[in-house]
Amino acid sequence: MRPNDLGPFWLPYTPNRSFKANPRMLVRAEGMYFYDETGRALLDTCAGLWCVNAGHGRKPIVEAIRAAAGELDFAPTFQFGHPAAFALAQRIAALAPEGMDHVFFVNSGSEAADSALKIARAYFQKIGQGGRFRLIGREKGYHGTTFAGISVGGLGNNRRPYGPLLPGTDDHLPLPYDRARMAFTKGEPEGGAEYADALEQLVALHGAETIAAVIVEPMAGSAGVFATPKDYLKRLRALCDKHGILLIFDEVITGFGRLGASFAAERYGVTPDMINFAKGVTNAAVPLGGTIVSNKVHDAFMSGPDHGIELFHGHTYSGHPLACAAGLATLDLYRDEGLFARAKALEPVFAEAVHSLKGAARVTDIRSVGLAAGIDIEPDPAAPGRRGYDAMRQAYAEENLVIRISGDTIALSPPLIATESDIARMVEGIRAIVGWLD
Repeated sequence: MRPNDLGPFWLPYTPNRSFKANPRMLVRAEGMYFYDETGRALLDTCAGLWCVNAGHGRKPIVEAIRAAAGELDFAPTFQFGHPAAFALAQRIAALAPEGMDHVFFVNSGSEAADSALKIARAYFQKIGQGGRFRLIGREKGYHGTTFAGISVGGLGNNRRPYGPLLPGTDDHLPLPYDRARMAFTKGEPEGGAEYADALEQLVALHGAETIAAVIVEPMAGSAGVFATPKDYLKRLRALCDKHGILLIFDEVITGFGRLGASFAAERYGVTPDMINFAKGVTNAAVPLGGTIVSNKVHDAFMSGPDHGIELFHGHTYSGHPLACAAGLATLDLYRDEGLFARAKALEPVFAEAVHSLKGAARVTDIRSVGLAAGIDIEPDPAAPGRRGYDAMRQAYAEENLVIRISGDTIALSPPLIATESDIARMVEGIRAIVGWLD
């Protein structure tokens, strides 16, 4: 495309002027690869945006979408339904922990977080505890880009430009990470209960009777891949139970195999009250997200007259027929190809490869868990984030890699179909890239 054709599209989370001066166009994808306008193959090291877990262009998903489009292009889920939405909800609930049997569909991870937070506040209204309005997030947390999501989120650049945020969201738990003792950790760091204990301070400050929910990512992905310490989530669950607070897991990244299980809740043996999902549920072929809700929370809404709406919330495209078709085909692929178990088996191989970068030029820390890793690059004191941006551009131009950056952190999250040779190639490419950084 000519540069003057690029103006109308305002790209999200992108330095637009720089991109449009030197665009990086992806025009096709298959398996582990993107392809540019010249036909050059680019190894996808980040599963698109943490979402193409089964690899690109999977024919069963394509065929399912095509068939759905020819049969039922749209059906409302306000006062009506269609079979695929109920079938997919049943399949997703079957993957969730016991006692979480209800799925509320939306279109993205951002909307899933927004829905869970609204459900949490509405739940306490339903059970006569309307004073519980506070929503507690975590430092460096990412829960999408709605006003609710950035309010409980803990990434400064996502919050600062937007003025006063949602009331009752000013408090954040600390990120459970101590570089002095957790740097270069493979898997979950030891301990971590003390980071959950910070909730007690907020209870003492505000009173448990004002707190509705705590929302955390079992792995902080967008912040740069921070694994949950071994004792953290169980302690947080116990404290929420002690004080009657709902616990929400944001599993938009960790769901559907990224950590070698259906959900991180399974890996860690902790059942929250709600689980947010998106990304991998359709292999990113069609936008879809949702919130899995515990029976306790769901059933609290099922009261009043039969003709009355229980939850005044939803979206035009909630449970869209094409998205549900893609979701059902994707879950079939995960099951038939054993991709969650494959990811679990590949985890130690991936960790060894990534951690071989310890000692490479400008690498200051490496964290890995499941098939995800964060590689910190020493920042330029005069221009934080520049070296990360340069690394991404160099990866594309010189090493034929598509990588994900978060400031001066390279985040790796390859599709679950990656081979050992794919992993070796991406790691050696990054070794070359960091060696070039000034």
